[in-house]
Amino acid sequence: MSLLFKGRQVSYERKRSSIIARVYFFILMIIRQGVQSLGEMWRTPLASIMTICVLGLSLTLPSTLYLIVKNVQQVRSGFQDAAEISLFVKQEMSEQQTQSLVKRLALYPEIEKVTFISKTQALDEFKSLSGFGNALDYLDENPLPEVVLVTPTSRHRNADAAKALLEKLTAEREVEFGKLDIEWLERLNALLSLLRESVITIAILLLTSVTLIIGNTIRLSIMDKKAEIQVMKLVGATNSFIHTPFLWTGIWYGVIGGFIAFICLTLMMWWLESAVHRVAGVYQTDFVMTGLSGSEFGILLSMAIELGFFGSFLSVNRYIKEIEPDKV
Repeated sequence: MSLLFKGRQVSYERKRSSIIARVYFFILMIIRQGVQSLGEMWRTPLASIMTICVLGLSLTLPSTLYLIVKNVQQVRSGFQDAAEISLFVKQEMSEQQTQSLVKRLALYPEIEKVTFISKTQALDEFKSLSGFGNALDYLDENPLPEVVLVTPTSRHRNADAAKALLEKLTAEREVEFGKLDIEWLERLNALLSLLRESVITIAILLLTSVTLIIGNTIRLSIMDKKAEIQVMKLVGATNSFIHTPFLWTGIWYGVIGGFIAFICLTLMMWWLESAVHRVAGVYQTDFVMTGLSGSEFGILLSMAIELGFFGSFLSVNRYIKEIEPDKV
């Protein structure tokens, strides 16, 4: 019995080592074909460079639009919570009534902060900002109303909740009217939504055209090597073995094209950085443009590789099957 089990164990170990050897040589063959396909691209530099540049530039345009949306969203996020409500108190209200309003508003669960601005404070601020300080000294009385600034809680700072709170606050008897400066943010959100849809549409069109271009390039390469493929089939090469170098060519197109797109995006960001700083200086703010993160670059590169692989797969799956030795 021991000899029987020992023979089975030896047979199992031989079988396992045989499987490992097959996997090893299979991986080695794929890597070798990948290196060979890179050499084939090097032997036809003009056609390869043109295809790679088309892929890289086609990825650059939707990626640029994506970065624009990303940076505009960064600007918007700084104002997303800027849903401050200004309540203008009626002129006939006394100071005691106004203070009663302030205390009452501070008890609202929707309100985080209440700031009272008196007539004097409002006039002083207007003098400093308007540049008409000397002219305002000749006024007989202060025409500005008292203002109560209300900052909603984080849950009530979106457009719909802030508007509902505005309607509730303007119903107070001491309030003349209220103002919520959030309409511009809604317009910005609408423009961002339109821009996002445009990015998706343009990306689909460009990426489809890139797939077709890569597929046509691989088709021309297959037709150029028709005689070589027929000889390989005569000596017993399978279709999958013949497919591999062409699939590798599509993958290399994607890898190099993805890096070209990333380089173009980096140069574009560097070129626009000074202009953005000048615009930010006009608005007295410090805005730093953000480029692609590591994960976003990985997505860009993987998308380029998938496009190259898919375009080449469409061609080899169709045209290599049609090439047979009996058609020489």
